[in-house]
Amino acid sequence: MSDVKLGALCWNQYTDWPSLLEAGRRADRLGYDTLWTWDHVYPIVGSHVGPIHEGWLTLAAWAQATERVHIGLMVGANTFREPALTAKMATTLDHISNGRAILGIGGAWFETEHEAYGIPFGDGFPERLRWLGEALPIMRGMLHGTEPTASGPRYAAKAVRNDPPPVQAHLPILIGGGGEQVTLKLVARYGDANNVGGGIANVRRKEAILVQHCETVGRDPAEIERTTGLGSVIIRDSRAEAQRVQRDIFAHNGNADLWKDQPVGTPEDVADMVAPFVELGYRHIIAGFPAPYDEESMTRFATEVRPRLEAL
Repeated sequence: MSDVKLGALCWNQYTDWPSLLEAGRRADRLGYDTLWTWDHVYPIVGSHVGPIHEGWLTLAAWAQATERVHIGLMVGANTFREPALTAKMATTLDHISNGRAILGIGGAWFETEHEAYGIPFGDGFPERLRWLGEALPIMRGMLHGTEPTASGPRYAAKAVRNDPPPVQAHLPILIGGGGEQVTLKLVARYGDANNVGGGIANVRRKEAILVQHCETVGRDPAEIERTTGLGSVIIRDSRAEAQRVQRDIFAHNGNADLWKDQPVGTPEDVADMVAPFVELGYRHIIAGFPAPYDEESMTRFATEVRPRLEAL
């Protein structure tokens, strides 16, 4: 049997707090291995003029309300916080959860929220990736207790302590994104896990490039956990009914346009869509669950789709 892990990415937009809290509890009860939400301050699907809850505080509340599931952001916006502070927050989350924290991080992309909140966005994605490249060794040094020092050009730190250290001996850093020249190279150098999506053909390409970067920097690719995100999982006994539920959920989320080529259908349909990722070695499958957090889909993905994947 393959070692398949399931993650639940519960969107923190267009929801009330009790529903979002219960979605995390449900993921824990159903045996999901990981639980995630976004690091955004404006909605990113549908209209951005709508409600959204802050990501780190959501994780802290989930950490108190759950017992087993590992918790992180998919993924943290590096631009939002100084890297030493991010590492401190991840460490505190590790204590709140008794060793279940994951530090998810990426370069950030949503300019609208940066402009509204007055957060520096840089002059383009290449600059934000340079910032991420500066931030990662500070974060890793903090998590390992090496008291890192850095002197910019974007970030500075001076023998910065992280006391108490994380509960985990090695708190994992997951780096999101599939940029071939920079992001995947950062994964090869600093990541304990990656996260890429965009369909199986895209993931196959990114996988080959990640392996090349690992060879270049002298890293064993097996040290990096491969994860991939599914857009939004909707499971019913018929495809037509699953598609109807999908339409209702996307309307709820700011009248968002329907996403295409989604894992929407019967358990067999969803398993067939996910199987190629598992066969490629991406055995940590993260399912998106938008508000109002369809209980039937969350349950059937864990209880009906998982056995089909484990039997591959």
